[in-house]
Amino acid sequence: MKKIILTTTILLIAATLSAQNKSAGINLSIWKSVSTQPLDSTQTTYLNIGFSSSMNKLYGVGINVLGGTARQDMNGMQISSFANIVGKNVRGMQLAGITNICGNSLEGVSISGLVNIAGNQTKGVLVSGLTNISGENTDGLLICGLTNISGNESSGLQLSGMANITGQNFKGVMTSGLLNIVGNNTYGVQISGLANIAGGQLNGMQISLTNYATTARGVQIGLVNYYRDNLKGFQLGLINANPQTKVQLMLYGGTDTKFTAAVRFKNQLFYTILGLGSYCLDLDHGFSASAIYRAGLELPLYKDRLFISGDLGYRHIETFDNKSNAKNIPHRLYSLQARINLECKLSKQLGLFATGGYDMSRYYNRHKSYDKGLFAEGGIIFYLPRKFQATKSSKSSD
Repeated sequence: MKKIILTTTILLIAATLSAQNKSAGINLSIWKSVSTQPLDSTQTTYLNIGFSSSMNKLYGVGINVLGGTARQDMNGMQISSFANIVGKNVRGMQLAGITNICGNSLEGVSISGLVNIAGNQTKGVLVSGLTNISGENTDGLLICGLTNISGNESSGLQLSGMANITGQNFKGVMTSGLLNIVGNNTYGVQISGLANIAGGQLNGMQISLTNYATTARGVQIGLVNYYRDNLKGFQLGLINANPQTKVQLMLYGGTDTKFTAAVRFKNQLFYTILGLGSYCLDLDHGFSASAIYRAGLELPLYKDRLFISGDLGYRHIETFDNKSNAKNIPHRLYSLQARINLECKLSKQLGLFATGGYDMSRYYNRHKSYDKGLFAEGGIIFYLPRKFQATKSSKSSD
């Protein structure tokens, strides 16, 4: 009986206020059609409190249990546990448990548990648990747990757990757990856990496991760096490549290694080498293995036949030793190497090289050298056929 009386009283109050609220701008709402403002009202609302509300314009504060809808503009604040929806423009703040939707432009702050959507332009801050979407131009701060998406131009700071995606140009800083993708030009910094992609020109810096840019003016830092057309700057990584990069197979041995197979990625001047091989300890020791990374500079001595190069290298060594060995050789070591190489190209497919250098092997767990001294190596180089190389001619620099 008390509930019936309470409900009847609320309905009577709502009906009374509806008749008296022609210009007061107050919307007390139980449901869209049960409120102090008619559903088809064209007036401006300055205060909205309810369960689920719909109004023409909100210039003030709206607080709803489920959600609030402003068919035109919202200037002020909207708070709801589920959704805030504005048909046109937002100036102010939206707070929602699930989603905030702005049909045209947003200037201010939008915070939601799952998704923020701005249909056209965003100037301000978007914070969501999953995704922020801005249809055209974005200027400000975007933070989300999953993905930030801006359809056209974007500037400012974007932080996401998985990916940041901009359709055209981006100016600012992008940071994500996996991917940063810009369809055209990037002016600023991209930092991600897996890959950065600048579909047009990069003006700034990329830091990730993998970096790609069509043209670049700046720095690429990662395990694999690639540019398609032109680079004015430098690449710092295990593999630095472009369409003109020559991939070459190296087989060699010497006083420091019984046998090593490696791949060289050679650009106009600089090169990097990745390899696997054995490591020479002493004559009575069994099998050992090493992983090698080297980076250096090569210069021609005579036409396209004789070359001199120098590089620095790091090698991880697994000795596969056991505790019963009287010499107590450690299970693993690392070594630092400096080399001078002389290379002779015999044909388009084959070359020979000789190496002299200095090696210092050290313990991982001690600040001490295990062994050090001069070494010599020699081997052959297989130059891959042109069908494995990029055929596009472009102006590039290292």
